[in-house]
Amino acid sequence: MSLLENKIGIVFGVANKRSIAWAIAQAWKKAGATLAFTYQGDRLKENVEELAGTFGPETLILPCDVTKDDDIARVFSEVGAKFGRLDLALHSVAFAPKDALEGEFVNTSREAFRVAHDVSAYSLVAIARAAAPLMTQGGSIVAMTYYGSEKVVPHYNVMGVAKAALEASTRYLAYDLGPKRIRVNCISAGPVNTLAARGISGFSEMLKHYEAHSPLKRNVLPEELGATGTFLASDGAAAITGQVIYVDAGYQIMGM
Repeated sequence: MSLLENKIGIVFGVANKRSIAWAIAQAWKKAGATLAFTYQGDRLKENVEELAGTFGPETLILPCDVTKDDDIARVFSEVGAKFGRLDLALHSVAFAPKDALEGEFVNTSREAFRVAHDVSAYSLVAIARAAAPLMTQGGSIVAMTYYGSEKVVPHYNVMGVAKAALEASTRYLAYDLGPKRIRVNCISAGPVNTLAARGISGFSEMLKHYEAHSPLKRNVLPEELGATGTFLASDGAAAITGQVIYVDAGYQIMGM
């Protein structure tokens, strides 16, 4: 029996074939899950439709602006109408204005701070709240985070603060939803060459630094994030909730 056989999941955050969300979606599908997808705006619609369409012409693909509660409510209403329940949700959504990911954090504008937290952290709360009523048999919610939430990573700036809020939100959600057998966890991924990552100033140097200083002397592979996402979604992780799981070739353990 496949790890995720008969599981129904929804994926937020696929932008293109390099997306971590796509790597995890592929792993979930391979493990037996049936998936729905959302996309952010017309700019990404074609990419998501092309990728998700490889899972079958009947794959549910829905627009969703995670800053709009009505959009989130509509998505989960349609998921409920088609499947009747939900078992898995992936939150791989983050955004901050480009100028907030350059220069000094002290110069972060109020608006950039608000946007980063709304899109990157509060959206997890909103998605979990809407998903919970459909997770009638329990469920697993997985969010993506990064080490810049706990240590200073130059140029990550306000996104690091937003990821810290995301991780704290994960713990509070795990507490609230635990009685419903809904687990909420984060994967803290090492740097991966995604569309979002390329917006961070100095990203190529970050990749070289991780390769040089992590215990495994390499960067993490997308399929390794997919494998961890599958484990967290499976019954093998039934007693794991509120945690941040580091998949970064060991970089997080290093002091020097």
